[in-house]
Amino acid sequence: MVTVNDNYLKLKAGYLFPEIARRVKAFAEMNPDAPIIKLGIGDVTEPLPAACRIAMIKAVEDMGDRATFKGYGPEQGYAWLRDKIASHDFQARGCDIDGAEIFVSDGAKCDTGNILDIFGKDNAIAVTDPVYPVYVDTNVMVGHTGEANDAGKYEGLIYLPMTAENNFTPDLPTGKVDLIYLCFPNNPTGATASKATLKKWVDYAKANDAIIFFDAAYEAFITDPEFPHSIYEIEGAKDCAIEFRSFSKNAGFTGTRCAFTVVPKSLKAKSSDGSDVELHQLWNRRQSTKFNGVSYIIQRGAEAVYSTEGQAQIKGLIGFYLENAAIVREKLMAMGLKVYGGVNAPYVWVQTPSGVTSWDFFDKLLKEANVVGTPGSGFGAAGEGYFRISAFNSRKNIEVAMQRIAEKLKM
Repeated sequence: MVTVNDNYLKLKAGYLFPEIARRVKAFAEMNPDAPIIKLGIGDVTEPLPAACRIAMIKAVEDMGDRATFKGYGPEQGYAWLRDKIASHDFQARGCDIDGAEIFVSDGAKCDTGNILDIFGKDNAIAVTDPVYPVYVDTNVMVGHTGEANDAGKYEGLIYLPMTAENNFTPDLPTGKVDLIYLCFPNNPTGATASKATLKKWVDYAKANDAIIFFDAAYEAFITDPEFPHSIYEIEGAKDCAIEFRSFSKNAGFTGTRCAFTVVPKSLKAKSSDGSDVELHQLWNRRQSTKFNGVSYIIQRGAEAVYSTEGQAQIKGLIGFYLENAAIVREKLMAMGLKVYGGVNAPYVWVQTPSGVTSWDFFDKLLKEANVVGTPGSGFGAAGEGYFRISAFNSRKNIEVAMQRIAEKLKM
């Protein structure tokens, strides 16, 4: 008899974003003329930068000539892209990261889940609450947890609350943990971590032989020079952190798929017999076995991000979305709502009106204002009473959505 992976049966009713899509689809079918504006998932709306498009077109032409045709590329990514990433994103900020420590992939979401392949089943795992659901669900899938309780928390995971009281930056664990998920600028709260905050985490990880999974997918939205863009700006982080990055939000690659993960060669963990093992070696083996690399065409597009033209165009994109976030913040605050995030981050985290649950607020906005956001409870128990609004949309849609919320809802 064929059996299934029972760990999948532990998962809650549905992954957050498909559940949102289901509710929106049901409403749209009942109200086909409703002008729905989606500010829920963090999908970009503006066109790919011209520099990236031109590079991709040239790469397509390369594929039409035997002399420049490319078949299978290196699973780790082409060296010309990895070296540019290392130079522009890390070495320029004083981070001692080499191109050989960078692995190009098809998405940070994929990598934050796949990274569990190289770690054992007995690690104590800490996640923030609220949290990007992928971190939790992938641990459930591979069997690192027990069942979920009524609040949606899984047995076996250590939850680190992020609240307004701690400025949405979690306190250090009171005991020892092995693997720690951190995301800054944070999804969903929009909070940003200072160097002092990250130093505390690096010091904790080094003292406890822990590994930090640092998701920096939104680092391009940091405009305040006081905030670090990479955990490797913190001394000692190369010995205790893996960093995940993406071209999705800064360059609009959500539909073309390109990202990268940094696994320093100095990073080690223990085998079951207590000996040291280089994680870089294991991740390289995993990628070489299970992944055939990102297409040549897409990698040429990503390389163009680092051209003079590409940098200017990306700066314009980031500025556009940050202006959207500022509009959302200002309009919601004018309504008397408590608002967080939206500065150095593309997400606005708003406290729902008193007595209104996050899913009730979702339904209210959808039905009365035809605006889609993301209920905070979908990110964890501590997200109840909050709601995430994404700045990824056209300026017109942002302005219309805020006008509808202000005019049609009595809050």
